[in-house]
Amino acid sequence: MQGDRRAQTAIYDRYYRAMYNTALRIVKDSATAEDIMQESFLSAFTKLGTFKGEVTFGAWLKRIVINNSIYQYRKGQKHQEVGLEGVMYKVEDKDVTESDSGRTERMAQKVLETLNELKDNYRISLTLHLIEGYDYEEICEITGMSYGSCRTTISRAKESLRKKLTVSEIV
Repeated sequence: MQGDRRAQTAIYDRYYRAMYNTALRIVKDSATAEDIMQESFLSAFTKLGTFKGEVTFGAWLKRIVINNSIYQYRKGQKHQEVGLEGVMYKVEDKDVTESDSGRTERMAQKVLETLNELKDNYRISLTLHLIEGYDYEEICEITGMSYGSCRTTISRAKESLRKKLTVSEIV
């Protein structure tokens, strides 16, 4: 597959949207997320020989994207160049009625907007845990936090998100 352009294109078409969204949730800038996604695919295709098949290709690629995103985020923090941008998500559940779908989409959008208002370490930790599905050990490995710090950060991030959502419902 390393030299097969059609196979690479098929893989790109299958994963690019999810990888872009993963990067965007971490770096919060669409142009940077696009660059990270492209670089991650290039890296995956050129280092295909290191893929051992212990996890799915998508999981391996997502790990590359997350690592590149966190690296870029930290680099941007040093230079204070991290952009702020909203993210739109669409509900894909076809069994939900139109009014339920609209309400669900608005609620999901509100949660994601509120998530973006959290402190950066809370936002990144919750994104990795709740949206990307990583467990505490994996998040520790990705972020360099200790296990206890990771659990505490995620717990505090959830509480902060709950409070912000409750206050926004009142206002």
